[in-house]
Amino acid sequence: MPIRRFGGHRSLVPYSQTSKLSYGYTKMNISRSDYRVFSANSSTACTELAKRITERLGVQLGRSVVYQESNTETRVEVKESVRGQDVFIIQTIPRDVNTAVMELLVMAYALKTSCAKNIIGVIPYFPYSKQCKMRKRGSIVCKLLASMLAKAGLTHIITMDLHQKEIQGFFNFPIDNLRASPFLIQYIQEEIADYRNAVIVAKSPSAAKRAQAYAERLRLGLAVMHGEAQHSESDMADGRHSPPLSRTTAGHTGLELPLMMPKEKPPITVVGDVGGRIAIIVDDIIDDVEDFVAAAESLKERGAYKIYIMATHGLLSAEAPILIEESAIDEVVVTNTVPHEVQKLQCPKIKTVDVSLILAEAIRRIHNGESMSYLFRNITVDD
Repeated sequence: MPIRRFGGHRSLVPYSQTSKLSYGYTKMNISRSDYRVFSANSSTACTELAKRITERLGVQLGRSVVYQESNTETRVEVKESVRGQDVFIIQTIPRDVNTAVMELLVMAYALKTSCAKNIIGVIPYFPYSKQCKMRKRGSIVCKLLASMLAKAGLTHIITMDLHQKEIQGFFNFPIDNLRASPFLIQYIQEEIADYRNAVIVAKSPSAAKRAQAYAERLRLGLAVMHGEAQHSESDMADGRHSPPLSRTTAGHTGLELPLMMPKEKPPITVVGDVGGRIAIIVDDIIDDVEDFVAAAESLKERGAYKIYIMATHGLLSAEAPILIEESAIDEVVVTNTVPHEVQKLQCPKIKTVDVSLILAEAIRRIHNGESMSYLFRNITVDD
């Protein structure tokens, strides 16, 4: 057997083995890296969805500490190694939106500096999604948030029912916009007696496509409401009449532009027959419920004998539970993308549909490199 020297000492080791030992080129059978699932919420109520997802995946929730200092600064401590692993951050958005966003950013950056291989944000309700269009002298805050998440280290996002699908264009990394409609449709079929006598209602013309998708899948009729107050679209005075429309200037007569007529909201009208039927209003977000309450009263006046509201994200801010309880609405069905246990205690009309199954399956498929198309089967461009 050939003799090789190591540091002045002789060794009876074969050349084939010593070459591997001396240069460290031993080839190892490295299996696919494991993954970790963390919750970035400091509130216990917000970790419920994360626990449901990890139970379905059969893994433990990652050990971390998220809390606010006495001066309300957010601090995150990751208590286990994530080097070279796929890491999923589940972040549900409570009423304190800005704190939740900061928790997500700090958690993502902590994992990035801990050498995680991929950092995937699981954000069922994407915050600031209503601020995705330019409003006069405002800003597109949703685009700003997308840039901040990318800078913090996120490489992929899983979300559900974005307020506008075009928001996906704000990101320079992949984003999977899952749908809650299969779970809500299943609830209608299993929990609403005589749902065949129902009609799907769009609360506004802008929600008609969503309502049409529900109606076609359930083989039901469609009604569209028009005339309700749309505060987000209101043209309020903001000082844009400067310089004045007509101004006398020496040597210049000015431009005579056509005058834009101001909007005038018509009385609430319903296009479609709801008399003697169950009315099911569908939308993506239910937050301030004044419009929903007014729509329910209008539908009752036109003969609907039961009013249901189906929405993916139940924010239910301010006095929403009390207003729902005192209204003509019979039931409000939302998913658990946003924690609303307190609101359910205030209003027993609020029901919850669990969507942890599809979120857990999305996590599993992304980690294993499997196709996501199964989760989008029968989903069209207009859904």
